[in-house]
Amino acid sequence: MRRSDSEFATVKELQGRGLSSYEIARRTGIPRATVQSWRRLSRRERRWQPPDPNWRPRNSERYCYLLGIYLGDGHIVLAGRSAFVRVTLDARYPGIIEEVSNALDRVFAPAQTRSWQQRHGDDFNQCWNLQLSSPTLPIAFPQHGPGRKHLRPIELEAWQSELCRTYPRALLRGLIHSDGARCINRFDVALPSGRIGHYEYPRYFFSNLSADIRRIFCHHCELLGIRWTLSNPRNISVSHRDSVAILDGFVGPKR
Repeated sequence: MRRSDSEFATVKELQGRGLSSYEIARRTGIPRATVQSWRRLSRRERRWQPPDPNWRPRNSERYCYLLGIYLGDGHIVLAGRSAFVRVTLDARYPGIIEEVSNALDRVFAPAQTRSWQQRHGDDFNQCWNLQLSSPTLPIAFPQHGPGRKHLRPIELEAWQSELCRTYPRALLRGLIHSDGARCINRFDVALPSGRIGHYEYPRYFFSNLSADIRRIFCHHCELLGIRWTLSNPRNISVSHRDSVAILDGFVGPKR
C-alpha cells in the first residue's frame, strides 16, 4: 500500500529523536521493513550533494580529448539525480578503448560507476559500450539535450573554448578517433607517354552530420595551421602534405 506524506514525516521525526526502527514500527503500525527502508533513504539523501555548477576538469588536456569523443560517439541520459554517459567504440581499435577509459579516470573520480557491454552493430562489427555515471556530466558536457546532435545547436561554452584553444590537438584527436579516419588515397592517371601512373598519398577524413560540430573541427584545425577542404556536405578532408604531417604528429592511424 502507498503510505501518506504525514506517515513519512512522523517516521522521520521519530528517527530524529533516536528511536529504533522496531520502536517506531510499534508506535505507528508501519511495518519495520518500511521504516528501515525510509531510514536508508534518509542516509542517501544526507550523502548526496548537488553537482558544483562551476565544475572544471581535473585534467584539462584529457577533458578536451573526451569532449571530442563525446561530440562524436557519446550521449548522456538523465535519470532523476543520476546522469550517465555512454560511448560506443569499435572493438577493432583496443588502443582507443583504453585511451578513452584512462581519460575518464583522469577527468572524473575513479570511484564513479563504469560498465562495459559488448554488442554487435548493424554491420556485425563488434562494439563496446563504455558507460560512466556521475552527477557532474551535464555540467561537464553542456551540449547534451533531447534528440540527435545534428538536429540541435552545438556550441562550446566559454570555459570549454578556452580549454580547447589551449589543447586543440587533444580535441582534434578525440574528434578523429570518434568520427574520423586516416586512409591512403590511391588513384591512376594516364600519362602523355601512354603509361598509367599509379599514385597514393595519406589523407584524413572527418565526417559528422552536425554542421556545428564540423565547424568546431575546422576551427581548431585552423588554429594549428591545418588546411582542410569540404569533400561533400558532411565530410571534411585534410590532404595537403604539410597538414597531414601535422595530424600525423598527434593522431596517426587508429589502433
